[in-house]
Amino acid sequence: MTLTDEDKKIIEKYALQNAVKYGKAPQFAAVMSKVMGECTHLRASAKQIAPLIQEILENVSKETPEQWQARLELLAPEMIENLCSKKEPVKGLKPLEDAQPGKVIMRFAPNPNGPPTLGSTRGIVVNSEYVKMYNGKFIIRFDDTDPQTKRPMLEAYAWYLEDCEWLGAVPDQVVIASDRIPLYYKYARQLIEQGNAYVCFCSSEDFKKLKDASKPCPHRNTSPQDNLAHWEKMLAGEYEAKDAVLRLKTDIMHKDPAIRDYGIFRIVKQSHPRPEVDEKYFVWPLLDFEGAIEDHELGTTHIIRGKDLMDSEKRQKYIYKYLGWQYPKTLHWGRIKMHEFGKFSTSTLRRAIEEGEYSGWDDPRLPTLRAMRRRGILPQAIRKFMIDMGVGETDVSISMDTLYAENRKIVDPIANRYFFVWDPVELTINDAKPRTARPPLHPTENKGYRCINVGDRVLLCKDDVEQLTVGSRIRLKDLYNVEITSLAPLQAKYLGDEVANLKKERMKIIHWAPIDGIPVKVLSPEGEFKGIGEKQIATELDKVVQFERFGFCRIDSVGAEIVAYFTHK
Repeated sequence: MTLTDEDKKIIEKYALQNAVKYGKAPQFAAVMSKVMGECTHLRASAKQIAPLIQEILENVSKETPEQWQARLELLAPEMIENLCSKKEPVKGLKPLEDAQPGKVIMRFAPNPNGPPTLGSTRGIVVNSEYVKMYNGKFIIRFDDTDPQTKRPMLEAYAWYLEDCEWLGAVPDQVVIASDRIPLYYKYARQLIEQGNAYVCFCSSEDFKKLKDASKPCPHRNTSPQDNLAHWEKMLAGEYEAKDAVLRLKTDIMHKDPAIRDYGIFRIVKQSHPRPEVDEKYFVWPLLDFEGAIEDHELGTTHIIRGKDLMDSEKRQKYIYKYLGWQYPKTLHWGRIKMHEFGKFSTSTLRRAIEEGEYSGWDDPRLPTLRAMRRRGILPQAIRKFMIDMGVGETDVSISMDTLYAENRKIVDPIANRYFFVWDPVELTINDAKPRTARPPLHPTENKGYRCINVGDRVLLCKDDVEQLTVGSRIRLKDLYNVEITSLAPLQAKYLGDEVANLKKERMKIIHWAPIDGIPVKVLSPEGEFKGIGEKQIATELDKVVQFERFGFCRIDSVGAEIVAYFTHK
């Protein structure tokens, strides 16, 4: 079997493309696949021509990357262009439909039953970023009209605003729905007077049977006057919970039962946690009604909501139609799932904290912003992480490693380095004279040195000690070389300061801590780490540092013991 000149040219072309793309000798399997795809006449003789292709690849391998590039430009310049024009996946926020600069109004509407999590943070960041893009208005609206099932936390209102400020997403306006109940009553009365809302006395089970059968509630055709009388009795507290519900008339034959005559107000005889509200109201709006009214009243132009809430728009458009309003532009996005946390909800986290499973909302194992902040994840990293995700209906499953990578870019150049030894074991070095070690504060930035006084003893990690044997020759990082002479007790002899022969002797470099260092406790998602660190760590309160061979940590408190929160590797 012989190859034509054209065959050889095609093989060489793909070999060069592979070499240029990856910056190394062309790979046989990849080139073979390309050649068989283009030269269909060679497929029947694949075994016979394999050695011939290999020979061409070996010749290409002998050349330099510069020669590969030049030769490929001559043979197939379009391949160079394709390599150069290969685009990264599109990241960031797409333009908003019908958005006019200076007129965009967007809102983030949390239920304050706990602090923001990474899931809710996406709404804060993306809405605020869009508003910045269009020089618009960003509103935080607390949807706190469920004093029973998703009971608000008084602290959470302030937590949301604190975290918004920390994220660089300070709202232009803050609205608390429980302050505006009379506004919702006004529109409820208007709908009743129009004949578009009625008081239903069916039990939830009976109404569900009727709804599922596309049959009207027996109270559906009650006159507006009678419905207003029932409504006033609801407001006065004359009915008990579940005795009556105010429903909106929709399409009883709608293909989706969830749209059929849905409830817009229910009776809840439980106090609200806000003292301004307390037991002031017996009748509370359901979320679809409250949100619809507020979006109109606040002039919301664009809404971003989860794709699982698409039915909300269908329900709310009946209200807008009856009241003669225009519905805002709507975008939907899929759920966010963090591999490390799985599915989480604020209600679930709250129960776990109350049961003592977690130390609080800033426990490093939790996906809350308070935990991220305490660990040393910076707001700039979180904003970029959320904005790069964009807005799309596809569910997003992503690892925290992506967020950590963004944070690492910011903290790595500024974080000072220190020694921290967990599970410490004492090492005695015979013949070692007292000295002051001067490790750099940063390996690449010119930030000076830290000074550590060393006698004849240092501390090593138990994990490192378990890898040693008598005769092991190691270098104590930024100090000197030793040879282990005993394991119990752990002893070594001083070998000198020379670093030139480290690679030749294959010496392992081990970090250490001074015998008179300061106790350090690191709290991490994997548990607690206790040990000894350099005293100078105490000067880094509220800063992120890197404990060498351990990871980045934020120094949370200093005193007789330093408490640090693990950030990431």
